[in-house]
Amino acid sequence: MKLRPLGKTGVRVPPLCLGTMTFGMQCDKETSFAIMDKAFEAGVDFFDSADGYPLGGGAERAGRTEKIIGKWMKDRGIRDKVFLATKCRVPMGPTANDQGLSRFNIQRRVEDSLKRLKTDVIDLYQAHFFDPHTPIEETVRAYDDLVRDGKIRYVGCSNYPAWRLMDALSASERLGLARYETVQPRYNLLYRDIETELLPLCRDKDVGVIVYNPIAGGMLSGRYTAGQEVEEGSRFSLPQAGAVYQQRYWQEEKIQMIAGLNEAAQSEGYSLASVAVAWVLRQQGITSAIIGASRPDQLDATIAGAELTLSDELAALCDAVWWQLPRVPVQDGYR
Repeated sequence: MKLRPLGKTGVRVPPLCLGTMTFGMQCDKETSFAIMDKAFEAGVDFFDSADGYPLGGGAERAGRTEKIIGKWMKDRGIRDKVFLATKCRVPMGPTANDQGLSRFNIQRRVEDSLKRLKTDVIDLYQAHFFDPHTPIEETVRAYDDLVRDGKIRYVGCSNYPAWRLMDALSASERLGLARYETVQPRYNLLYRDIETELLPLCRDKDVGVIVYNPIAGGMLSGRYTAGQEVEEGSRFSLPQAGAVYQQRYWQEEKIQMIAGLNEAAQSEGYSLASVAVAWVLRQQGITSAIIGASRPDQLDATIAGAELTLSDELAALCDAVWWQLPRVPVQDGYR
């Protein structure tokens, strides 16, 4: 895979990043190992996780995903060959201080993640989403201390709207602190809100953009049809998280549009998942797309998307989908 610069860090990463939030919930340790093996062998040596994963696992399972990744890296002896990203922010305990982006919480969370991941440094440590209860200056100072201490190499954020990101960048510049070098937003051909302000900001400030949900939680795999019930074990059926994904993508008008796209993709000999990933990666300002799986074979189509060049006709069909969908209010917070 042709590597891409990660913002202005000097680091270069593949156009695909392996998302791991299925590990420890939708797939067991052995399956998780097989998924990581397959991704790594294909050149995907950029992994993304979070201390609160697996998705849908709740507080009692939080941390399992990082433990699985840590054991895999140790067993394979390849920690130094993986660019490792994780996040903090979500509740990791019963009290109000067991969450958020305070110095108190960040410093505890990074120590826990380092232990679970069996490493002495995290390559990219991200704020999972914005914390309105903590001054941004406190958050970026805490991250800067961790960079200076050698516990993290770079700082990033996830689910930040443009104005929140600009506020953080300004604070870091004003105070001479490590800044958010990356942002991780939701983005796919069914959800393109970031194109209005966030992407232009990132291009201007040279912030890396690592997008999640490039195939809309599996909706753009072509496996779902109109009138179909939610499949047990899929992302759409997970406790709590399933409702979020249904709200995002499980609407008849989207399913019908996807059916038309699937036919067009198949007529050109491609999987819709490959097309969806290829479409994301051709957009200006995108650094990498996070792909996930609950089985190793599910990576075949998404990995293929990194090398796929869309025809003008197919690209135009993908471009048109967003403008035909009904507009909905933008929600602050977790996006």
